[in-house]
Amino acid sequence: MSSAPDAAPAPTPPVAANPHRAIRIIKVVVNAGVGESGENRTKAEKVLAMITHQKPIATRSHSTNRDFGIRKGQEIGAKVTLRGSAASDFLGRAFEARDRQLDVDSIDRYGNFSFGIADYTDFTGMKYDPQIGIHGMDIAVELGRAGYRVRQRRHQSRPIPRSIRSTAAETRTFLETQFHITVLE
Repeated sequence: MSSAPDAAPAPTPPVAANPHRAIRIIKVVVNAGVGESGENRTKAEKVLAMITHQKPIATRSHSTNRDFGIRKGQEIGAKVTLRGSAASDFLGRAFEARDRQLDVDSIDRYGNFSFGIADYTDFTGMKYDPQIGIHGMDIAVELGRAGYRVRQRRHQSRPIPRSIRSTAAETRTFLETQFHITVLE
């Protein structure tokens, strides 16, 4: 036993907000719909691979439309799904291409949002390639909190409770703090 007086306990840091309530990016889907198979769809795949650094997959039509010359099951576009740090890195570059602005109508009531980019050359470092041409893309972002996997798990899957979903106001705050986005009214 030491005869030293008892030291005062270290001060406790202030209680921070619950980290499990923090909003995070669940996934980012980058879609380039061309409306036809063939050379244009192949070029769209090249554009998505250049921008996202991942291999895109083909999207197929769900029904036949004779007016547009589309058959059911025909490859009519390409898409890439990004998660984790790749999703946040890509989103930062995509917001740079949009001058860090987002329309308020792009955010839905569950806090997810989507926007489009007219041309791949809007991204920093991309140069126009005459063999590819001009290709735009749609970007859809799904946000949520910890526990969002409840709806996707194999055993005991359940609907998402409201407490896990984010609202449009929370999404605006998340975008303004994380990506320094200006939401246009």
